[in-house]
Amino acid sequence: MEAAITLRALMAEEQKRNITGIIGDYSKRLLGFIRKRVTNEADAEDILQDVFYQLAGNTQPIEQLTAWLFRVARNRIVDVKRKHKPELLDDLYASKAEDDMLGWTELLTDLDNTPESAYLRTLFWETLDNALDELPAEQKQVFVMNELEGIPFKDIAQQTGLTVNTLLSRKRYAVLHLRERLQVLREEILNY
Repeated sequence: MEAAITLRALMAEEQKRNITGIIGDYSKRLLGFIRKRVTNEADAEDILQDVFYQLAGNTQPIEQLTAWLFRVARNRIVDVKRKHKPELLDDLYASKAEDDMLGWTELLTDLDNTPESAYLRTLFWETLDNALDELPAEQKQVFVMNELEGIPFKDIAQQTGLTVNTLLSRKRYAVLHLRERLQVLREEILNY
């Protein structure tokens, strides 16, 4: 019995050394591969860690280790991209390239209640309302419930019987349309 315990301990120690060697040999290449496909450094490191965690938990023999590691990394990248955060109403307001210009966030949160800022806020909300009316009813409903009413996707899914992914997709199309419409208003204001 004691020999079996010793044999298991030796095998576990050998496996640990093998995994440590594999991590040392492949981590730089894998991280470079992942970084090219993921925009966030933290996500890239998490994916790399997940790949090696899956390797450590693997009980099946791996014939082509390099191909297996890169396939697992590619699959994890796809998983992360599928779970991307939904676009927020804040994304409609301002683009990073135009930080020094008029931004919707500043306009809507401006505590200075001048007639001009009140007029611009009215224009914004009228344009948003009109753009919402142009959307298909399903997209409008998801956008209004999530963004304007603050209802989480999980609750909307329970109410409507739709999957969260379907809701995310509908909201994304709504955001793209609204962004385009609000950009037209923004350009009109800036070129006036």
